[in-house]
Amino acid sequence: MWCGDAVIRPVLVVEDDRKIARVVGLYLEQAGYRVVLADTGQKALDAAKKETPLLVILDLMLPDTGGEQVIQQLQELGDVPVIILTSKSSEEDRVVGFALGADDYVVKPFSPRELVSRVKAVLKRAHRDDLSAAEAVSFERGGLVLDGHRYEVKRKGVPVNLTPSEFKVLFALASNPDRVLTRSELVEKALGYQFEGYERSVDAHVKNIRQKIQDDPKNPSFILTVYGLGYKFIGKRDD
Repeated sequence: MWCGDAVIRPVLVVEDDRKIARVVGLYLEQAGYRVVLADTGQKALDAAKKETPLLVILDLMLPDTGGEQVIQQLQELGDVPVIILTSKSSEEDRVVGFALGADDYVVKPFSPRELVSRVKAVLKRAHRDDLSAAEAVSFERGGLVLDGHRYEVKRKGVPVNLTPSEFKVLFALASNPDRVLTRSELVEKALGYQFEGYERSVDAHVKNIRQKIQDDPKNPSFILTVYGLGYKFIGKRDD
């Protein structure tokens, strides 16, 4: 818990099943979080605009719009962590969810206690003080700047809007220059997932990062794919 932040800013639960919404809300409140409930995508966006949520728990199947569209519009409002809570359970569904920018993916039926634990884990990863960088680090003559304390990335002087998970993946790679990190290593170092089946989420995060920091994502100059192994950061650090 952070200095009253979790008391002031709510966890937004977007779920049209009232029973599930009540259970999730109850467990979160018992853990000390303030909770706001929304049963449609529009209500969720209205609530997010009214008071920036600490985190969003989002069902993908809503009565008025798809959760995928809600994630995209939430990202336009700022860097708000998102946990998808859905009955869509295939690996491809998970990959799509992470590609959209989700920070975690929970499949129904689920354990409310585990969900609360995941909320805490995502918030811990997203919190700036957990990052270990002592100062901003510049690569390729200022073409890319990472600031771990401010949780900021700039590309040619322009701020880049990365999700917390995307930042952690980029930060982990840049902290290990010219070293190949396997997908499982990136899951452990950057995402902290303790569950199987998340390695492919790394591919989705890397794809998103490349699109945001590269002039030509198909010819990457910062994150190189090492086929059969994983990824390597190849950006030259400025002196």
